Amino acid sequence: MKNRRASATIFGLTKFADMSQQEFKDTILMKTLQQHKRVAKREESQPATAIDWVAKGMTTPIKNQLQCGSCWIFSATETIESANIIAGKISNNLLLAPQEIVDCDGGGSGCGGGWPIQAMQWIISQGGQDTEASYPYTGEDGTCASATGKIGATIASVQAIASDEGQIYSALQSSPLSICADASEWSDYSGGIFPASQCSDNIDHAIQLTGYNPSQGGYWIVRNSWGADWGQNGFIWLPYGVDACGITSNVVSATA
Repeated sequence: MKNRRASATIFGLTKFADMSQQEFKDTILMKTLQQHKRVAKREESQPATAIDWVAKGMTTPIKNQLQCGSCWIFSATETIESANIIAGKISNNLLLAPQEIVDCDGGGSGCGGGWPIQAMQWIISQGGQDTEASYPYTGEDGTCASATGKIGATIASVQAIASDEGQIYSALQSSPLSICADASEWSDYSGGIFPASQCSDNIDHAIQLTGYNPSQGGYWIVRNSWGADWGQNGFIWLPYGVDACGITSNVVSATA
């Protein structure tokens, strides 16, 4: 039925097909965030220039958070990685450790959820984030072992971006961004531009904004953390200018 309502979007049987909607929410999405309401609006002018940080080699490979609501940590980690790659401090082959934040950052709830900006601020306070090789991801809450890890990178600052898609586009020109959204209807997404009418602004997921394409009315290129076998090789496209799925609610940039 979704394909009939949204001809530009492809829905199908994905790896989440055996989950009920409630199971999907309970095991993949976050449960502890306060809801941020935003009024959808159309920008006066649509940007004409494309942005693609993946094509520029300024992102790491697609990750998989597994059945753990640690997307807020993946969004933060990916944004820290990109900031350091852009600054020339690490290569895009060096992966940082989401599990360190899952286990050690007491300000969040690990697999239960949290805000990406808080995770980034915690990394600053710790003097850096361990490498994935020294602190491997397990996909579940564990005991902090940060003292045994090896720091791979850090960031100097984080900045919240105003809830305006024009300003988000301007910030995206400098680096990929951490964003949040309502992903409750994304489980069976397979391709195309996801229709804003099929999601709300009840925030339950964090992802990374990696690009913008002006074709088909304009759409954001969003990197997810559900593996490369979901969506469009791990990505979802969201329409520009209508605050699709509440993506303007919590946008953060990082500087290395």
